[in-house]
Amino acid sequence: MRAATDPLFWKSVFNIFYNQTIFILLKNSVALGAALLLTQVTVGARFFRTVYFLPTLTSVVVLMQIGGFMVAPNGPLQALLIRLGILEGPFNWQFSLWWPMPVLAVINTWKWFGVATVIFLAGLVTIPKELYEAAAIDGATPWQRFRFITWPLLNPQILFILVIDVINGLQMFAEVFLLYDIKGGPQHQGLTPVLYLYSQAFGEKNVGYASSLGLLLAAIIAVFTWLQFRVVRRDIG
Repeated sequence: MRAATDPLFWKSVFNIFYNQTIFILLKNSVALGAALLLTQVTVGARFFRTVYFLPTLTSVVVLMQIGGFMVAPNGPLQALLIRLGILEGPFNWQFSLWWPMPVLAVINTWKWFGVATVIFLAGLVTIPKELYEAAAIDGATPWQRFRFITWPLLNPQILFILVIDVINGLQMFAEVFLLYDIKGGPQHQGLTPVLYLYSQAFGEKNVGYASSLGLLLAAIIAVFTWLQFRVVRRDIG
């Protein structure tokens, strides 16, 4: 099967897993932290939930315009990093081999962390307070209460978020399409599986091969979804 030995396809798969590893860790850490803070808010909690969720309503085109401006060589973020001495000078991350995927992960974190925050918050409010009170009486530290009560009881929410993240990540298209041509940049540093599929179908007019790539991508999504259910769901119950 040609699709299974196509180096560009596997390059695109590597790119997206590189991106999603950073995105999932960053986005869900921020979201869980925000959700934990919201459980302590007694005034204005609805306002903060709304504010956190607003970026999710932003279209991808607007997101990439704002995000692209923030991290551009002449943008405010690079100017701040240069002032702090972290960067020696401005650089164009779009044409770097390793930076496009981490930068896209950060931009997408701003857009999507609100969804995960709401989901985590829904799970947190269902955890009985008596469990925390009993653990505190037994001398458990805040970290121990999080490790042995909060984290295990959030497993259903964690499983749902991970499955959705991986499926959506493997279907990433618009963000890289707006940044690059259909080749994903000069070094294919922005190439994703769906962008490669699109380039084969509409750029190379190779619809049959694009269909094969689509089936292979569907198989990869199914395998990783199954693995997540096996690894995470076994702890639910």
